[in-house]
Amino acid sequence: MTSESPRSAAVRDAALSAVPAALADLGSLVRIPSVAFPGFERAEVERSAAAVASLAEGLGIFERVEVATAAIPSTGEQGMPAVLATRAARNGRPTILLYAHHDVQPVGDESLWESAPFEPTVRDGRLYGRGAADDKAGVMAHIGALRALVEAAGPDFDLGVNLFIEGEEEAGSASFASFLSDNADALRADVIVVADSGNWDATTPALTVSLRGNARFTMTVRTLEHASHSGMFGGAVPDAMLATVKLLATLWDDDGAVAVDGLRERDADTPAYSEETLRSEAGLPAGVSPIGTGSILSRIWNKPSITVTGIDAPSVRNASNTLSPQVSVVISARVAPGQSGDEAYRAVEAHLRAHAPFGAEVTFRDIETGNPFLVDTSGSAVSHARAALATGYGVEPVDIGVGGSIPFIADLVREFPAAQILVTGVEDPHARAHSPNESLHLDTFRHALVSEALLLERLDASQL
Repeated sequence: MTSESPRSAAVRDAALSAVPAALADLGSLVRIPSVAFPGFERAEVERSAAAVASLAEGLGIFERVEVATAAIPSTGEQGMPAVLATRAARNGRPTILLYAHHDVQPVGDESLWESAPFEPTVRDGRLYGRGAADDKAGVMAHIGALRALVEAAGPDFDLGVNLFIEGEEEAGSASFASFLSDNADALRADVIVVADSGNWDATTPALTVSLRGNARFTMTVRTLEHASHSGMFGGAVPDAMLATVKLLATLWDDDGAVAVDGLRERDADTPAYSEETLRSEAGLPAGVSPIGTGSILSRIWNKPSITVTGIDAPSVRNASNTLSPQVSVVISARVAPGQSGDEAYRAVEAHLRAHAPFGAEVTFRDIETGNPFLVDTSGSAVSHARAALATGYGVEPVDIGVGGSIPFIADLVREFPAAQILVTGVEDPHARAHSPNESLHLDTFRHALVSEALLLERLDASQL
C-alpha cells in the first residue's frame, strides 16, 4: 500500500465521517420505488431523479445541475429522467465523470423478501432493500466521496467533475446513446468511473477489467394453427411446447456448456476460485452440480452462457388437456470478451433456425445486444484507482472479470474514445442484486466511499 500525504489523510478522515449521512440518504433513496420498466409508475422514477438532483445541488460545487431526458431512437418517446451535473476543471487538472443509476429492478415475488423491499432494513451488518446495492449505493458513494473532498479540500478544488446518474439502466438504457450525444460537451471527461460492479469479496476490493457482452431476444415457436385436444391428436401432432423443449435443449451439451457454433471464448488466466465458494455465493445446493468445463471463473468471465429467463405458455393453474399452438421464450446470452453482441446473436439465431424440430416455425423479436468490454490497464487512472482502493480498504485490490454486462460502456467508448474508463462498485458476492433480499454490506460501502474520495483527491493533485 502507498503512504498517505497529509491531504490524503484529511480526505480519508472526512470520508469516514461522511459515511453515516451517506447511509441515511441511501435509505431515503431506497424508499422510492424507482422501477423504470413498462407498466410501473414513471412518477416514482421522476421522484427519485429529483431526490438525486437535490443531493447534487447540496454539494455546492456544480455550475449546472438538472434533471434531463433524451429521446429513445426506436420510438421517439422520451426516456426516463437522468441527473446531470457539471463543474469545469481548473488549472490544468483533469475532469472525471462519475456514473451510477438511480432506477432499480422490480421486486419480483414480494413474499420471498424477509423485509419490505422498499423499506431499508439493517440486519447483521447489511442494509436490505431494492436498490440498496444496485445501484443507489453507487449514487451515494459518488455523493459521499464528493462531500469528503469538499470537507477536506474546500469547495474550490481544481478537479473537473461531471455527474451522470442514469434513470433506466435496469430497463435497458434505451435513451442512453441519445443522452450522450445530446450532452456530449457537458459529459466529456478524461476519466470515467462506472460505479456499477462488484468486489472480490466483502473485504477485498476489485477493479473490473473485463465484462461479457449480451444478446437478449424473444423467440416464438409455432407448430399449430390453433389449440387442439391432446387426447384426440396427441402422439401424432407436435405441440409447441414439445418443439420448444427439444429446440432449447440443443443449446447446451451434456455438461451444460454452450453448444452453439460461432460463439467464441476468450483465452485468459483466472484466479483460484473453489466450488465451495461458488456454492456459497450463488446459493447452489449440495446436490446440484455446477455446469460447464474449465476453471469456474473462466466459465463466468471468459466463456459464453445462455439462459432462458422467461416463458409464455399455459400456467400450471390454467393447464388443460390441450396441445399448445405456440410458445414464446426470452433467451439471454452472455458473450465472451472479444466477440460483438451482434455477431453472437446471429450465431444463436442461426443455430435455433437450423435445429427447429418437426418443421416448427421460429420467429424472433425484441432483439437487444451489447458488446463486451476490456479495460486498458496501462493508463495512469488505473494506477491511481488501485492505490486509492488499497488505502481505502486496507487490502491490495485485485483485477477481476465479471460475467454480467454493462452494454452502455460501448457507447461511452464511442463518444469519448480518449477517456480512461474505470469500472468499480460497492457490491460483494452476497449482495443478491436483482434478486429478493438484495443487500449492501455496510463495511464494503464504507471502504468504497473512502476509496473513491481518495481517488478524487489523487486526480485533483495530478495532471494525468
